[in-house]
Amino acid sequence: MYGFGQLIDILKKNPKKIVLTEGTDSRILEASSRLLASNFLHPILIGNSQEVYDAAEECGYNIRGSEIIDPNNFPEMDKMIELFCELRKSKGMTPEEAKKYVYQNNYFGTMLVKMGYADALLGGATYSTADTVRPALQLIKTKPGNNIVSSCFILVRPSATGGNEVLAMGDCSINIKPNTDELAEIAEETIRCAQRFGIDPKVAFLSYSTLGSGAGEDVDKMREAARKTKERCPDIPIEGEIQFDAAVSPRVAKKKCPDSEVGGHANTFIFPDINAGNIGYKIAQRMGNFEAYGPILLGLNSPINDLSRGCTAAEVYSMAIITAALA
Repeated sequence: MYGFGQLIDILKKNPKKIVLTEGTDSRILEASSRLLASNFLHPILIGNSQEVYDAAEECGYNIRGSEIIDPNNFPEMDKMIELFCELRKSKGMTPEEAKKYVYQNNYFGTMLVKMGYADALLGGATYSTADTVRPALQLIKTKPGNNIVSSCFILVRPSATGGNEVLAMGDCSINIKPNTDELAEIAEETIRCAQRFGIDPKVAFLSYSTLGSGAGEDVDKMREAARKTKERCPDIPIEGEIQFDAAVSPRVAKKKCPDSEVGGHANTFIFPDINAGNIGYKIAQRMGNFEAYGPILLGLNSPINDLSRGCTAAEVYSMAIITAALA
């Protein structure tokens, strides 16, 4: 994986602006104070200026020189409302209806990205994933050729042989029960994300079956999704359906799938549904001592990322760098 030093070097060559939608949250303020001490990533805090400065002073964080934008005093609000109505014209959006949205921090911040005031957005420290994803879907929208937004986690821990062991896992937080076409799109986006963070992807479509050892609709789904992904990404090693032990253990792979290029060496995992994905990455994080970075939202026209409501200031700082580096 690229170390944060390398990501920072990328940003130093082309500094970015990132919207942080919860400007008075202590974790956001701590992360912002660290970013402001640098010259590679400029945070834009959303909120009332006095309330943001008061919250920072109360917590003891220096945010002098920060850019704070208050939806209630934004000079281009008429322009924002007009664009919002244009983006939502298929829903018959009127200016009066638009005002109900654009004064909300999550929608306002997303519109700042859409209008070019910022390159990326990070939110969700105090609200749900849906409240981050919904404005992004409605306003930023999916890239050409993409039909869905998905997500992946990058998991990192020190390797016994030196350096880091790095894994990618998708989709662990967005799509509840994806079909085969959606799984193929999730896999392709996860592969691209893994590559951007220095992983040479070896992709495992996880199941309770390995290459026909079990039967059922869920087995068929993962096998078909793997086949479709191989067509989309012919140069990437892909296996599926495959059990987790066969995917990561060379000893088990020798018995269950001896001819597999991926078996025993997988580092990019595609889960059958959100239940498996969410449980899987949290087991890795809590019991495998991996640092989990994400969810990193995939398939959008601009980088919009979601924080866990249980995040720390260090995670906000890391995710801000990751998000901006994707811009």
